Amino acid sequence: MNIGGFQKTSLIDYPGKISCILFLSGCNFDCPYCHNPDLVRGNKAQPALDEQQLKDFLSKRQGLLDGVVVTGGEPTLQPDLPDLCRTIKAMGFAVKLDSNGSRPTVLKQLVAEQLIDYIAMDIKTAPERYSPFICRSCNPADITESIRIILTSQLPHEFRTTCVSPIVDEEAIAAMATLINGARRHALQKVQYDTVDVLHPEFFQTHDWYIDESTLKRYQSLIADHVGTCVIR
Repeated sequence: MNIGGFQKTSLIDYPGKISCILFLSGCNFDCPYCHNPDLVRGNKAQPALDEQQLKDFLSKRQGLLDGVVVTGGEPTLQPDLPDLCRTIKAMGFAVKLDSNGSRPTVLKQLVAEQLIDYIAMDIKTAPERYSPFICRSCNPADITESIRIILTSQLPHEFRTTCVSPIVDEEAIAAMATLINGARRHALQKVQYDTVDVLHPEFFQTHDWYIDESTLKRYQSLIADHVGTCVIR
């Protein structure tokens, strides 16, 4: 297990629960706005954290924490992710998974074996538009299949889209709204560039990337009729 970071307590990352956050390192996407570039590059936590140390921490937090957020990077790239989720659940914690949806077979296994309790999936844009900015070799069918798995899972879930031009526009929003029709929640996320390190700062220097508040609200209105709740954050 390639652990890239760890946060002992969070009140906001797992809705309705007090959680800790486990960051797994390594990602198969290349999102220019990613604010965890070290995780994308596969860097390990400093100081190093192994699975036994994680278990020791969780054993001391039983009754104090409700859940564990497993995020990345992209967690489904880790071959021992199912075993990690089993261990966490066996200790009495709920598991929230953050994923980019690129590996539906893994999502299907986790859902079928009841190894996760909440799923958050990032939809970057319309699936057929992931190339070139997100991933040059992404299979659009994998993204749509992951969405289907989540929508039919009966698990609490949310979809998230980071709004940056030209990756996201009204056409992409309309396509995504149709794909996630019936979802419980969708969040439109504003880009954090000026205040955080990002994976490809050159993107922001060569593209007219900013999406203003009125445009975000228009996007919100396009999605709102398809989902339970659509928020801007």
